[in-house]
Parts: sequence; C-alpha cells; structure tokens
Amino acid sequence: MNINPNTEKPIFIQIAEQLEDSIFTGVYPEETKIPSTNEISALLNINPHTVLKGMNLLVDEEIIYKKRGLGMFVKENAVKKIRQKRQNQFYDQFIVTLIEEANKLHMSKTEIISMIERSYGDASNSD
Repeated sequence: MNINPNTEKPIFIQIAEQLEDSIFTGVYPEETKIPSTNEISALLNINPHTVLKGMNLLVDEEIIYKKRGLGMFVKENAVKKIRQKRQNQFYDQFIVTLIEEANKLHMSKTEIISMIERSYGDASNSD
C-alpha cells in the first residue's frame, strides 16, 4: 500500500481504493481479516482516523464488516459487489463517452463493434 499526498485525491479515499483493489485481486479473500487501522496507519505513517474513514467507506458499501473485538473482515460476495461497481464505473466513464463521440462522428453501431473487435484482435496478437 502506498499513498500519494501530492494528489488532489484525499488520503482516506486512496486507502479505500487500495483496500478495495486488494480485495478484488484476492490479496484479502472473502471472510478473511484485513489489517487493522493501527497497522495501516503505522505502515503509512498517517493518522488512524484517516484510515478508519477510508475503511468506513468500504463498510458503507458492504465490502467489509467489523467483528467486535476481532477487527475488520472482507464480506461474503465482496468481489461480486466490487466487480459490479467497477463495471458501472467503466460504463459511465468509457462507454457513454465512446457512444457520444461515435454519434458526433456519425458512426453506426456496426462500425463501433467492428473497431472494438479489431482492437481485441490486435491485443491477442501482442501476447
């Protein structure tokens, strides 16, 4: 985990995003304990309340939960929730923009699909 204090993104959001990514990639499997706020704050040399604020974002999204006296754990189906969230973000950030630009260029659905398929072909040839 690493934090960039020179970015406009608040530290607590960076922490939440990195924890979420670690859960999504399997570093912290479902129903396993994640590092405590004190462990993360000591590792990154930041205030524990900042870490807790980031963790609370994931609690609110039902990605992690607290077991009283034991710490924070990854919730069952967390990966599925993260995948759905990221697919929605992907759609909003990329697909909507793609379609808007394609409409400006008067491109048909078939032309767009053809370009995407061509890109997939190029990507598979580079392996």
